[in-house]
Parts: sequence; structure tokens; C-alpha cells
Amino acid sequence: MNLESPKVTLDKSPQDVFDFLSDIKNFEKLMPDNISKFEILDEDKFLFALKGMPEIILKKKEVIPPNKIVLCAAGGKLDFSLVGHINEISEGKSDVKLLFEGDFNPMMAMMVKGPITKFIETLVTKMPESI
Repeated sequence: MNLESPKVTLDKSPQDVFDFLSDIKNFEKLMPDNISKFEILDEDKFLFALKGMPEIILKKKEVIPPNKIVLCAAGGKLDFSLVGHINEISEGKSDVKLLFEGDFNPMMAMMVKGPITKFIETLVTKMPESI
């Protein structure tokens, strides 16, 4: 299952956006309002939970400065990744889009598609006010 967030334009350079997303503690600023837990586990890994959902651990898997950062599920029953693509559109301006890539059975995919779509949209729409 592949889901894509809307593209958001930021008044920041790709390097500024990349630096922000590379520091995993900044993801707390992007989380939805219904977050019930956020915990830094180490410099590349954090745990979060949304109300009514299981805890999820994300770990930084790949970084290609200043254009791409990949977080993947660390442990748990779900195998997925969250990929941030950062593109320069002009001096000091960037576009950011998040891609969710997960390998789920059809029943699971149907259950999680709505909440995950809303989640990645929230992450990207909070970026302009957070970075």
C-alpha cells in the first residue's frame, strides 16, 4: 500500500527542512493533536502513540542530504516506511511531500488507509508553522 501526502511549500531551503526532519525530536511538533505518547528512544529512533492506536516505533533508516529522509517501522507487527522528499523550487523555498509505503494484507490495508492518510497529511501540513 502506497499513500502520498499533499505537497506543501515552505519558505525554507531544502537543507533547513532536511536538518529539521533529521532531528527526530522535531517530529513531536508535527504530530496530530490526538497524540497520547511521544518518547525519544535514541538519536535515530522514537516511539509515538495516537489515542486508540497501538504504539509505533520509527527509526531513521536512510538519509540523502538535503533531499530525502526515510523512517521505517522498528519492531512491531507492521512493516512500513515513511519517506520525506524535499525539493528546491527557488532560492530559500522548498516543496515537501511524504510517502507512506507499507506491505499489508488487503483487510489490514482497508482498516489503516484512512487513519494513515490523515496522519501523513497532518505531519506535512504542520511543517510550515513548525520549521
